[in-house]
Amino acid sequence: MKILLTILLLVCFFATMIGVGIYTRKKATDVNGFVLGGRSVGPWLTAFAFGTSYFSAVIFVGYAGQFGWNFGLSSTWAGLGNAFIGSLLAWNILGRRTRVMTQHYDAKTMPDFFGKRFNSKALKIAASIIVFIFLIPYTASLYNGLSSLFGLVFEIPYWVVIAVMAVLTGIYVIFGGYMATAINDFIQGIIMLFGISAVIIAVVMQNGGLVESMKSLSQVSGDAGWNGAYASFLGPDPLALLFVVVLTSLGTWGLPQMVGKFYAIKSENDIHKGTVISTVFAIIVAGGCYFLGGFGRLYADNPNVIYNEATGKPLFDTIVPAMLSTLPDIIISIVIVLVLSASMSTLSSLVLTSSSTFTLDVIKPLSKKGMDDKKQVFIMRLFIVFFIAISAVIAVIKDSHPSITFIAQMMGVSWGALAGAFLAPFLYSLYSKKITKASVAVCYVWGCSIAVFQMIISLAKISVAGWGPIFGYIFKSSINSGVVAMVGGLLIVPLVSLFTKKPDENIVKDAFSSYDRTITVKVSESLGDDEEEKESEEK
Repeated sequence: MKILLTILLLVCFFATMIGVGIYTRKKATDVNGFVLGGRSVGPWLTAFAFGTSYFSAVIFVGYAGQFGWNFGLSSTWAGLGNAFIGSLLAWNILGRRTRVMTQHYDAKTMPDFFGKRFNSKALKIAASIIVFIFLIPYTASLYNGLSSLFGLVFEIPYWVVIAVMAVLTGIYVIFGGYMATAINDFIQGIIMLFGISAVIIAVVMQNGGLVESMKSLSQVSGDAGWNGAYASFLGPDPLALLFVVVLTSLGTWGLPQMVGKFYAIKSENDIHKGTVISTVFAIIVAGGCYFLGGFGRLYADNPNVIYNEATGKPLFDTIVPAMLSTLPDIIISIVIVLVLSASMSTLSSLVLTSSSTFTLDVIKPLSKKGMDDKKQVFIMRLFIVFFIAISAVIAVIKDSHPSITFIAQMMGVSWGALAGAFLAPFLYSLYSKKITKASVAVCYVWGCSIAVFQMIISLAKISVAGWGPIFGYIFKSSINSGVVAMVGGLLIVPLVSLFTKKPDENIVKDAFSSYDRTITVKVSESLGDDEEEKESEEK
């Protein structure tokens, strides 16, 4: 029954995804349509595209299991941080200015934006290289956790799951480009909303309801050594929790596939609507995932939780599947579709970002004969196939050869490297007229250097215990070093700008002229005039 039900849901799901790709193919005939949907995407599609790109199976399976185990119910703060910092503030601070300035420059990618904003081909090429190097392993990480979840229903090789997901994602992205991705993200987002709600209710009820579940969790001492740690307000390690919140929330401000959603939104009014929709979506999905993971310790004795014999700690990707293993068949089937939805939506966003960046910012400038829109779209489609294929191969190699730790470490540092390199330059570029080329270049080096250094430490298994309380804590994990890379960039960019060659006044004036356009409205639509008329009538 379970297998039949799951197959039926998957067939309907896959048919819908491909149907959307075919339906939107006419909107993906030129570069603007293929990459940005013609910059005419509404608030619901944009908000769901933002949210589904943000929250993949990595969060539902990996992060929820890991942070829920480490912090208990206080890991919910990470989900709320994702909602209010990663979504609400991101939309309010970046949304409008990103949309206006990127349209002014006709910039379609983040490297393209940096190149035009600072009139620098070097910054554009360097950003493209960073995206290429660090986005591929990040893309490969999206397959994490799928194996253990599918194992609840099907006895099939992991590579088959990866191949099916990769092929079907590739089909609808190649056919319909950004618009197909946005519409499918909306459908997948609906599945995620209902799916995570159903799972939370089922897990809590299975443990006797919310009050009884929290009572049981309050009796667990675990690694904290005291009962109640995992049911407390801030958990057993508030500082480590703070680093998790900052990395997973603030990091989205510098990720190319995330800010790229603001390039495509239709109007300013849509930005306001999208802000609300995106925030509510994040509260339910991210808050729900981490809240669910907080009960992970109640399943410590579940046979589906696999432990590392050397460390005695669980393999975090097995915790959430263990929580789901005893649920009704219909819930498990829904979860399978939920996780596929989360993974495919993020995968489509990442490969579209990678292919457009590499085509428009690397291949096109190198073409001596020039490239028309048709040829650019064709090349982007080829690179979508390439990026999906290589990410799938990396995921299979990682699963088949766990001794190859380089891949796992690259995945771990990708987020920190991208956000560390791009967050500060992008944010300041939208608001400050004093940011210099040199400061952006230094931030590139800073973010990537911290990430690579962290990877070397992890690969070589270098002990940082003797590095002192500050450096030892920073390089204790890729989470801590990632936060330092991002926050450090916010300090480095304005500081370096003080001591380096000032930007050309004409370039700065051109950049910020996009914010100074005069818009004329009718008197009846002017709130100021209406208020003045009321005051005159009262007098």
